Amino acid sequence: MTAWDDRRTWNDEDLRQAVAANHSWRGVARELGLKGTSAGTVRSLKKHAERLALDTAHFTGQRQWSDQKLRDVIRDATSWADVIAGLGVSDGKESRVRLKGHAVRLGLDCSHLKWPRTQAAPAEVFDQPVQPEMLRYSAAALAMAWFTLRGCAAALPIEPQAYDLLVTTSKGIQRVQVKSCAARDKRGYWHVGIGRRPYVLDKSASKMPYDPESIDLFFIVLGDGSIYVIPSAILAGRTSISADSYAPYRVGDASSLLRSGAPAVAGAPRRVSAYAREFVGSRFLVNPKVFAFDVYPGGQAV
Repeated sequence: MTAWDDRRTWNDEDLRQAVAANHSWRGVARELGLKGTSAGTVRSLKKHAERLALDTAHFTGQRQWSDQKLRDVIRDATSWADVIAGLGVSDGKESRVRLKGHAVRLGLDCSHLKWPRTQAAPAEVFDQPVQPEMLRYSAAALAMAWFTLRGCAAALPIEPQAYDLLVTTSKGIQRVQVKSCAARDKRGYWHVGIGRRPYVLDKSASKMPYDPESIDLFFIVLGDGSIYVIPSAILAGRTSISADSYAPYRVGDASSLLRSGAPAVAGAPRRVSAYAREFVGSRFLVNPKVFAFDVYPGGQAV
């Protein structure tokens, strides 16, 4: 017997009556005249209750239901919705987690209970709006998808290189640098930066052009979804371009990824650009629709 037991002002019968009349250990402590509700006090009360084999299944604490009530409801229920209704608690994520957790602690069999599945409306599936400023981070993924859909395996370099992708084409492995432009400039042009900063600590250093011998292709995607694939030899020595001046190298359109609304018009005419025909190779031209990425607003696509 501990010193705390020596100072007890209640006997076993007092504890029996207090446990029977209350629904929490805090209530038991109050009824026995114990001012403190420390963990030590509760531990000692539980120890004596176990010694006396007192039934505490009716204890709810902050809950509105007891362990026994939960046992009875789960036994007769066919779903968690039935359990929630049977206990008279509000349905919510927190109450569901608490119920399941308590049932697990009690070792109850809940295998026959399921949460009812509601069919989500189309608008509820995913309605996050497009963020144009994120184009720069998704451009490389778009490039990989574009090349892969055309049967060209794409890989990322293990270490930082002058190029962003390695693409296996009919002409061998091509080193691809990916660039993007989210919005037109004040004059209404797609002004695309295609230079790089030198490897110096000064972040304000002017951009310099890529060495045309270090990359083979530029993959450029614009904020309206237009896709350009331009050989580095065409852009050698440049640090910026106006994409509008390179219309022959426009090879696709990913605008459906950059907007919400109706899908592309079915049955729209599709024509293959001369550069895409030469770059991808004749083996893909049996059926141009097989490798079409999307439909141009003007009707031309690859």
